[in-house]
Amino acid sequence: MKNYYEILGIEENSSQDEIKKQYRKLSKEYHPDINPSGAEKFKEIAEAYEILSNDQKRQQYDTQRKNPYAGSSFEEMFSQMFGGQNPFQQRRPAAPSKIVKVQITPIESFLGSEKNITYFKENHCQGCNGSGGEQQRCGGCNGSGFRVKTFGTGFMTQQIRSACDVCGGKGFTLVHKCYFCDGRGTIPSSNEVKINLPVGIDNGQYLRLEKLGDFVNGEYGDLVIQIELVSKDGYEKINNDLVYNLFLNLQEVNGDMFKIPHPHGDLNMTAPKLFDTSKPLRLKGKGYNGGDMYVKLNVRFERNV
Repeated sequence: MKNYYEILGIEENSSQDEIKKQYRKLSKEYHPDINPSGAEKFKEIAEAYEILSNDQKRQQYDTQRKNPYAGSSFEEMFSQMFGGQNPFQQRRPAAPSKIVKVQITPIESFLGSEKNITYFKENHCQGCNGSGGEQQRCGGCNGSGFRVKTFGTGFMTQQIRSACDVCGGKGFTLVHKCYFCDGRGTIPSSNEVKINLPVGIDNGQYLRLEKLGDFVNGEYGDLVIQIELVSKDGYEKINNDLVYNLFLNLQEVNGDMFKIPHPHGDLNMTAPKLFDTSKPLRLKGKGYNGGDMYVKLNVRFERNV
């Protein structure tokens, strides 16, 4: 709310004579004929004078400044507090996202490969175009989808909106159900989509694909892919490090070199002088996005019993 007292440069307890005197002074100073750049300021001065020079308007203005919600109903007051959004008003809910878990391997994450996934979703029925059948306006809510109850009187008036119990908040009832979907408006079907895995994607992360989810409330929701990382072929992923479990027999333990399989090609590693299976070997910069690769040494052999 504009502060008209500051615009005129006066105190809040100024008399009408003081207001008129200050207005005349400023209007001459900022009149467009005298000061072309003061046109906007001149409009503000005129607006302020129009309110403050009228005792009734001035009183209403002062009351509104001290209490911004004066004269408003309880519903309107909350609407102002929440930036024009009424928190008690029943809104049509957006279509929820469909979450699908997809398992990937550490190598797929390393290479950032493409992956085709198949999932079941609710597609809109083509027989009724998603309407569920022949509709008629709900008599319980007159098509609004909600009912309004008013509580209180005077200043403290509260309106609460709740979903209509006749139509379930849809705003309509079905006269004749669709033969194909039995009034649901949707038909379950299998869907296939290709996703691009970002390099280094980790367990528990999500990928969002817009409008590829279920058909709900007349629109498609999003498809959310939840990544589930599964160790495979001896590989693991720990943050940005690639971990490989290398299994050696007794002959290989005594060799001079180890061959380490890597997504970008085999790597040769010099065998350590001290063979210690409790300490993994490090290959710097061979992991995810600049991370390292660690090789866990494991010995496997058959005993002569």
